[in-house]
Amino acid sequence: MQPFDLTRYGISGPQILRNLSPAVLYEEAIRFDHKTSISATGALVAYSGEKTGRSPRDKRVVKQSPSAEDIWWGPVNFPLEPLSFKINRERAIDYLQTRDRLYVVDGFAGWDPAVRLRIRVICSRPYHALFMRNMLIRPTVEELQNFGEPDYVIFNAGTFPANRLTQGMSSTTSVDLNFEEREMVILGTEYAGEMKKGVFTIMNYLMPKRGLLPMHCSATMAKQGSETSLFFGLSGTGKTTLSADPQRLLIGDDEHVWSDTGVFNIEGGCYAKAIDLTPESEPDIFQALQFGAVLENVVLDAEERIVDFKDARITQNTRGAYPIEFIKTSHVPCVGGHPTQVIFLTCDAFGVLPPVAKLTREQAMYYFLSGYTAKVAGTEVGVTEPQVTFSACFGAPFLVWHPTVYARLLAEKLDRHHAQVWLVNTGWSGGGYGVGSRMKLGYTRAIVNAINSGELESAPVVTDDYFGLAQVTKCTGVPDEILQPAKTWSDEKAYRETAAKLAGLFRKNFEKFGEQAGPEVKNAGPKE
Repeated sequence: MQPFDLTRYGISGPQILRNLSPAVLYEEAIRFDHKTSISATGALVAYSGEKTGRSPRDKRVVKQSPSAEDIWWGPVNFPLEPLSFKINRERAIDYLQTRDRLYVVDGFAGWDPAVRLRIRVICSRPYHALFMRNMLIRPTVEELQNFGEPDYVIFNAGTFPANRLTQGMSSTTSVDLNFEEREMVILGTEYAGEMKKGVFTIMNYLMPKRGLLPMHCSATMAKQGSETSLFFGLSGTGKTTLSADPQRLLIGDDEHVWSDTGVFNIEGGCYAKAIDLTPESEPDIFQALQFGAVLENVVLDAEERIVDFKDARITQNTRGAYPIEFIKTSHVPCVGGHPTQVIFLTCDAFGVLPPVAKLTREQAMYYFLSGYTAKVAGTEVGVTEPQVTFSACFGAPFLVWHPTVYARLLAEKLDRHHAQVWLVNTGWSGGGYGVGSRMKLGYTRAIVNAINSGELESAPVVTDDYFGLAQVTKCTGVPDEILQPAKTWSDEKAYRETAAKLAGLFRKNFEKFGEQAGPEVKNAGPKE
């Protein structure tokens, strides 16, 4: 192991361990990190402490020229003064200086060599190093030898808190991104997903400058040819499940870029939810959680070290991170042709959106900007209705530019490459949550298969009265009566009231985009 120098970053004390193999990182974790163990299947099990998910309210972007003119400031991107960033950076460096051992991981973001970024991670926990080794694209031996200076550096001092008295801090957690210095500093959270999404945020800033579209979506490709399909969707809509198709190749499960030559995955691995995981429900993911994978915040049997995937006593957000090649149907290198089908997934718990609708260009921009899904009511007393979620571009927490920038890029790509956009409802049918029933997975799979085969391109459609959507009325493998929501409700008045209510929520949410999106897109939404 050759010595590596971090003095350029102000770090000179600890032993520096760079680009270790998974086996050595396992040894480091077991010897020096009391919050790790090994599962019966060989995965490294790690615990992230108090924070078991991202902390979006603690995310900060340094406000300085020239990037300040580009950024969508507000509820997603909170500004941080350059001096506060310097204080946080120095605090992180000072902490890292006190460690006996530090871990350095070098990897790439983006499978397209023409636009990929060189990322360097400096951290104090072996689990974080293995996590990012899995999630970044792993360089070859020759690429490591010629890696050079990174494009961005992540200083992960998450086991040490931020100073709450520093200007701009809202807690002892701070995740700071500086586009001018090309650095990211993490304090006060050990949740590994902050690093992954930090890299995605960087790509969300840089790619539009090149006319490329970063996307929070999964992607699959036909086994014969290069036809690619994209699946956009928020948590719980079926994005991961539907992209795990044994009849197609997996390009990636979460983060992609639509470039001038096609689609490429940003990541070298997958970060899958593990709650309630079974070999029957997700066989590919279940078998991927082997030696080399990281299992985060799961509960282990004390004697046999068997994971209880149903146990959520630590968090509902249990996760598994593994190299994408652990999935048998993965396509490596993770690149595909230009998409022919773009699918927006929504779990409509109101039960009024159609199982599948064909969108116009303007409707595609409208529903992309809306990023709608509805979660079922929780256990809180008095909460009986579905909880509506609108997340612009199906990934608002990771956007840097105004959402309309990404929507315009999507429209340009659709026009240039003649891709068809579909809205697919994986939610309720025959009534809302508590009255109707969840759409059968078999029906949704049949719809996706019909989209990919081209069957639905010429299928008959009818336009609904509330959303103006062209509802498909014939699909192999799906009963006709399921395809039109109005016909599945026994109470016609209740249907009309519920559809009108949801249409109103769409219009209210879209008010913040109306001026920038333009009248054509605004008018593509639900009718008054």
